[in-house]
Amino acid sequence: PVLDTEDAWVSVEGPVSIVELALEQKRIHYPLVEHQFVLCTILYAIMRFSLKSVKPLSLFDSKGKNAFFKDLTSIQLLPSGDMDPNVLSVRQQFLVKVVSAAVQTLCSSQKAKEVSEEELFPFEKGKNWPNLAVDLAQYLQISEDVVKRHYVCELYSYGLDHLGEE
Repeated sequence: PVLDTEDAWVSVEGPVSIVELALEQKRIHYPLVEHQFVLCTILYAIMRFSLKSVKPLSLFDSKGKNAFFKDLTSIQLLPSGDMDPNVLSVRQQFLVKVVSAAVQTLCSSQKAKEVSEEELFPFEKGKNWPNLAVDLAQYLQISEDVVKRHYVCELYSYGLDHLGEE
């Protein structure tokens, strides 16, 4: 962008303005940031639901693992459309675990009315983990229908038929 300045400011001495510093920064590679975001979301889900025996890096192929340790301004090779079936299976199992844990948490929070989930985790207010799992399915190249079907089955198995019908 072109920055127009008044003549009075041209002769001013001092440190460089923050706008000029920001314009001199390298541009980030957005798909790499998105890749990092997927990892952060996976790590947060593992922590939030205390998921055992989940290895977060096993959800990514070798290109995906290497991309995590690169500068965000570099253009990296990210995973392509062709994925190893074993990695896809691990990803699907992970998303199923997240949905199951989310429904179990929802069911247990409804049974224990003394302390609501919003009071326990105020920063998660309005977070819908099953929807987040469906969004993650898109990034992880898993069929969204599989995640949605599992969510409905979990709702019915916990007796939340009215939510399952929706």
